[in-house]
Amino acid sequence: MERKKAGDFPPEVLKLFDGYVHGRLDRREFLDSAAKFAVGAFTATAMLESLKPNFAWAQQVPKDDKRIRTQYLDYDSPQGHGRMRGYFAQPAEAKGKLPAVLVIHENRGLNPYIEDVTRRLALANFVAFAPDALMPVGGYPGDEDKARALFAAQDAKKREEDLYQAAQVLKARPETTGKIGAVGFCFGGGICNQLATRMPDLAASVPYYGRQVPASEVAKIKAPLLIHYASEDENINKGWPAYEEALKANNVRYTTHFYPNTQHGFHNDTTPRYDDAAAKLSWQRTLDFFNQHLRG
Repeated sequence: MERKKAGDFPPEVLKLFDGYVHGRLDRREFLDSAAKFAVGAFTATAMLESLKPNFAWAQQVPKDDKRIRTQYLDYDSPQGHGRMRGYFAQPAEAKGKLPAVLVIHENRGLNPYIEDVTRRLALANFVAFAPDALMPVGGYPGDEDKARALFAAQDAKKREEDLYQAAQVLKARPETTGKIGAVGFCFGGGICNQLATRMPDLAASVPYYGRQVPASEVAKIKAPLLIHYASEDENINKGWPAYEEALKANNVRYTTHFYPNTQHGFHNDTTPRYDDAAAKLSWQRTLDFFNQHLRG
């Protein structure tokens, strides 16, 4: 399939797709609404297919890259769904203990894009762990639509406990220094904000276009935040002014970047919403931030 960019789609269709992937529209509603923007062979169905992920585009670090070691780790989440699993990556030639980064996926589980992000962190000399919130229902199913449906049916409170417990498991791993940061995307960005309120020992948190926590919770945040937002992301960005006001009022350390002319999901290199310049710049800023706050 030809790789398209966000600019190849009418802005209205991108907004409809954002509603579709976040459960505000079903497939039929997307197709009916997008049909009015169809041109020739670029029908509503063709637009939807073009906007879906192609995971071959996302592999920056091959699964068998000799510079890293990876494995799936099981862990217990007694207050959550019970038995959980995640993807663990570390440098193959690690010299002593390393700082750790928890990687939190979007609203569809541990897909190949998130596994690749985890390997990228290992290449940057971190120990990284990406839990799969869909493990209680068999894990990421390999189909994004099925994954979203499974995700939407979960008990949200138990799921939050599962991800919180993953952070505790990672922090206690013998390969780590015990210093831990978190990075997450979309749903995962929201979890990064939430973890910062629950973990006084979280050393750094990097939410990508994540939902903000209520202002009443912000006083609990001790970790410095590096916050990435897409400029064309009305649904998430509407929560920013109140969040910023609360961050300032509580003297939370934070840096925020809005990336111009970008869509929600701009870091995800499997879809047309990916923006190469913003993804690379935000990722370098993320690595610099983790190096600053997790090492030494």
